[in-house]
Amino acid sequence: MTDVGVTGSENGRRARVLAVLAVFGPGLLAGLSDDDPAGITTYSVLGAEHGYRLLWVLTASTVALIMFHQLAARMGVATGQGLVGLVRQRSGVRRAALVTGLLLVANIGTTCAEYAGIAAGFELFGVSRYVSVPLAAVTVAAFVMRANFHRVEHVLMAVSAVFLTYIASAVLAHPDWSAAAAGLVVPRLPTTRDAVLIATATVGTTLAPWGLSFIQSYAVDKRLTPRDLRYENLDVIVGSVLTGVIGFFVVVACAATLHRTGTPIDEAADAARALEPVAGSMASTLFAVGLIGCALLAAAILPLSTAYSVCEFVGTEAALDDDVRQAPLFYGSMGAVVAISAVIVLLPGISLIPVMVLTQVLNAVLLLPLLVFMVSAGRDVDLMGDLATGRRSAIAQGAVIAVVTVCVGALGVLAVT
Repeated sequence: MTDVGVTGSENGRRARVLAVLAVFGPGLLAGLSDDDPAGITTYSVLGAEHGYRLLWVLTASTVALIMFHQLAARMGVATGQGLVGLVRQRSGVRRAALVTGLLLVANIGTTCAEYAGIAAGFELFGVSRYVSVPLAAVTVAAFVMRANFHRVEHVLMAVSAVFLTYIASAVLAHPDWSAAAAGLVVPRLPTTRDAVLIATATVGTTLAPWGLSFIQSYAVDKRLTPRDLRYENLDVIVGSVLTGVIGFFVVVACAATLHRTGTPIDEAADAARALEPVAGSMASTLFAVGLIGCALLAAAILPLSTAYSVCEFVGTEAALDDDVRQAPLFYGSMGAVVAISAVIVLLPGISLIPVMVLTQVLNAVLLLPLLVFMVSAGRDVDLMGDLATGRRSAIAQGAVIAVVTVCVGALGVLAVT
């Protein structure tokens, strides 16, 4: 009798583990893809210029990421629609067209940053961008177009393991762990223009419009049900916390080395180069490998997010389990984003700085109205049914919107001063 009971208990635990693993994916991928080259650059600058002082911004950003990624996943489950599809349903075709157009331009700009990160990472190993960028673009496009949903998901999650290199880089840098821990929980308000700018950029790079759009569409594509939400909430928490943890170790690595020596940097590749004389060649190599891996992950996620949005606006179903003949618009949109972004990065003599600035502006313009829309839609009982957002959660979400409003306002003031 005891053996039967033990066996039944083990089977129950095994079933729960399998249920969790079956649901996991949207939160992990949406969260970790936020740690793209633009994000790694932001964290590197934060650590190099301000040490451990602003680490608390990462803590706050992670909490906000959990709240809104959970809301996006819940909206996908409750409505069976992606974010752009809901905007079209509730706000009309014109507003949906505006959102889709802004997302398209902003996502292409951000994807350019991913391929620029791939180019910079491989150039640290002596590989020309004219080799690495086309190879990466063809590999990403061919893989997504030929593989089914689960294979794409499993491979992208495996690629995410490359973020462990940033943990190793930080450990090799021998940081002041007590100062880092204090920085995580003790808020110190930024008092200079540069500090305000990098704190705002940290919030913006964590809570990105394309990430919100992706997780909602991906939850729909994965056919998650209300019964899956308990595990999906855990998936979001794990993905968001890992995003914050990776950001923490990038900041710590740069604070322990570049901030101590007063070494300025402009991009993540600069951080990888600058780490070598201070923390050793292994730390530098691991940082560079992490840059390539995070860029490859985001270079796959961003075009997928864009393709979902385009199909939702048009009203065409899109699923990774469909082949190219069944979903030509879906795969065509994805391929176009990959091709355009790769070509822009390879244009001789082009400066990507204006592209990055435009991208950040568009993301800032999009983020606030999307957050307001999500909170409003999440509270709609007719739309969400039993999954509608409660009052306490709505108040917390409103507080996040207030903080984002202050950040966007700060960016606007800094832009004109």
